[in-house]
Amino acid sequence: MIRRGFLRAIAVTSALAALPANEAEALGDAQQRCAPGDFAEMNEHLWRIYRLARSKNSIYPLVQEQLASLATALRNRPGTELRSLWRVAGDLFQLAGELGFDNGRYADAAASYTLAASASEEAEEFDLWACALVRHAYVDMSAGHYGGAEDILSVAEKVAARGDSQLPTRQWIAAVRAEAHAGLGNATACERSLAEAEEVVALGTSRPGNGWLRFDGSRLAEERGARLLQLGRLDRAEAALTEALHSLPRESSYRRRVAVLADLAAVGAMRRDPDQVTAFGHQALRLARESSSGYAARRLQGLRDRLSPFTGSARVAELGAEISRLNAAQGK
Repeated sequence: MIRRGFLRAIAVTSALAALPANEAEALGDAQQRCAPGDFAEMNEHLWRIYRLARSKNSIYPLVQEQLASLATALRNRPGTELRSLWRVAGDLFQLAGELGFDNGRYADAAASYTLAASASEEAEEFDLWACALVRHAYVDMSAGHYGGAEDILSVAEKVAARGDSQLPTRQWIAAVRAEAHAGLGNATACERSLAEAEEVVALGTSRPGNGWLRFDGSRLAEERGARLLQLGRLDRAEAALTEALHSLPRESSYRRRVAVLADLAAVGAMRRDPDQVTAFGHQALRLARESSSGYAARRLQGLRDRLSPFTGSARVAELGAEISRLNAAQGK
């Protein structure tokens, strides 16, 4: 199923990355003959690897090589192909941003998402552009800047309105806006955004997913559960999170599973239930260790910050110590 042009793009990119600069220059013409479609296929391949890889860091060298290869192509392409290459760049910069975000390098992630938005705008790819803005909003929310995230998401919504209505871009924006609203304590706006996100179900499966936009109905329960937890609606949050845990697709990432398990443990922490905290917390910890994901480690650090009321529980103290060791080992 892998086309010859795709293999050629991989081979030439790898050779250019490995060769000394003067020898790489001599191969420049060969690289310039790679079509934009070859780069697009490589991007799709990299997103698949990223989604399935336990350690996201493992694909960083591949993304770096693809970026270098694409940069050379952008410098040497005729104007008739630039729009296609800008689209590929907007896609690839988002993946580069995801790698930075996963590792807690938020400045790198923000810079990559900004480049992704600019490239997507040049390509007039409105859904791709909107998704870059959504990812930028996550950087703000990671720092607790929910008002700034809401501003970005409002712009993303306007951009997405010019895109493909059969893609779940607008529904993903609504789901992320629900997180911003919950962070601001606006329960009414949060519920409204969650209802808009649920419209993704009506889209069905007529359009295939892609690397940069994977929001679908399978994510609704975990999104609702996480938002209800933010708002302190513990019973409803637990019901939604339990549903999400049991219905996560087999191929879902470790990050998603860790997030749901950590949220269920957080429900236990808010109820002062050490059994629930340790049961779900240790499951999340095991997956976080297997994945070496910085994002997963940070989600567990958020759980650890909730453990101060359990000073008399040796089991909870042990969980907190193990989370600290995990973050220390990852340099967090």
